[in-house]
Amino acid sequence: MEQPLTKEVLLELLQQIYLDYDTKLHSRFKRSLPFQDTIFDRWERASRLGFAENVSIYNSASIYGEVSVGASTWIGPNVLLDGSGGGITIGRFCSISSGVHIYTHDTVLWALSSGKYQRKERPVIIGNNVYVGSQSVISLGVTVGNTSVIGANSFVNRDVSPFSIVAGSPARVIGRVIEEDDTMRLEYNRK
Repeated sequence: MEQPLTKEVLLELLQQIYLDYDTKLHSRFKRSLPFQDTIFDRWERASRLGFAENVSIYNSASIYGEVSVGASTWIGPNVLLDGSGGGITIGRFCSISSGVHIYTHDTVLWALSSGKYQRKERPVIIGNNVYVGSQSVISLGVTVGNTSVIGANSFVNRDVSPFSIVAGSPARVIGRVIEEDDTMRLEYNRK
């Protein structure tokens, strides 16, 4: 006789499903992820969202508004892409690291003025071949040029030129990406 599907039985089944998937992930890739990032396929989610081919987006990433993503881009866990204020365009072969937030609006003046002023809205464009380090925040209206690096924990509130390395809060240019004779290297400014 089959037991009824109570909350307790369902919880036990979900826990067993997670443990099975987590064990397989750990043995194959030496990683253990939260429940939602373990049981949902990242590539299927990207396809369902209308992103280009070979895009991977963790289930824990949040998407608001208009967001387009180019081929072969990786979007890590706990990322927030808020395109509700004008849209976000992310190019191909980008790496958007864990915990990155990209915003196309802000409500600072709205809050300070008790609602007298409207929120600001402007799109964000991330070029091709861009690395955005963990926990970085990209503000409304910013364009990040191709083949650029944004260091971890940076606040990017102005445009980033192609082949730049920026870091800090607010982000400043700290170096260049150099491409020569089929090789690439990061060259940092000397103080």
